[in-house]
Amino acid sequence: MESTAMPSAQPTTIFNPIQLYLLRLFSKMESEHELEEVQQVLSDYYFSKVEKRAAEISKKKGWTQTTLDAMANEHFRTPYK
Repeated sequence: MESTAMPSAQPTTIFNPIQLYLLRLFSKMESEHELEEVQQVLSDYYFSKVEKRAAEISKKKGWTQTTLDAMANEHFRTPYK
């Protein structure tokens, strides 16, 4: 009896539109400096989104800078016995 093993299928990677756009963009980069600039732009973009969301949460909870400073100095770890 002859073996008819199927070749193992490689997983297919499906990119979303944003990933495809970034792949095309990065494929045109001609220098390390350009890549670093685009990375900085993306980092700045996501930092601003996080900063905005943190401000929304602080406002919703009524936190002030004094509250945030107190939280920064708070000890939240579980004490060991």
